[in-house]
Amino acid sequence: MPIATYSLVALDCPDPDALAAFYQAVLGGEVTVYNEDWYDLHAPGGVRIAFQRATDHRPPEWPRGDSNSQQAHLDFDVTDIDRAQEQVLALGATPLDLDDEGGKRGFRVYADPAGHPFCLCRD
Repeated sequence: MPIATYSLVALDCPDPDALAAFYQAVLGGEVTVYNEDWYDLHAPGGVRIAFQRATDHRPPEWPRGDSNSQQAHLDFDVTDIDRAQEQVLALGATPLDLDDEGGKRGFRVYADPAGHPFCLCRD
């Protein structure tokens, strides 16, 4: 019997409104505003991502920095990785590792507008 049930992933960021809008454009779904410091995205499939204001937020370094390592990242399956890349870049994502192995690898790494790493993965 499990100890708990999944609720959400919360991402610290300087601007919860902007980051919620970014992920809503990527995943779809509805944004709920609890207050200026906390937004929830209820994405299709029952997934919930929260965005919490952290005025002193420092983005993690990719792939790993000496003093500010990655703490978590999100993976998203896509059917057309090239098209998905165009779309997330247009929304403000920053490329971190775009697979310099000629497409042999099944994922590419980006940072969202607040600097959190996420991957687009071939479905």
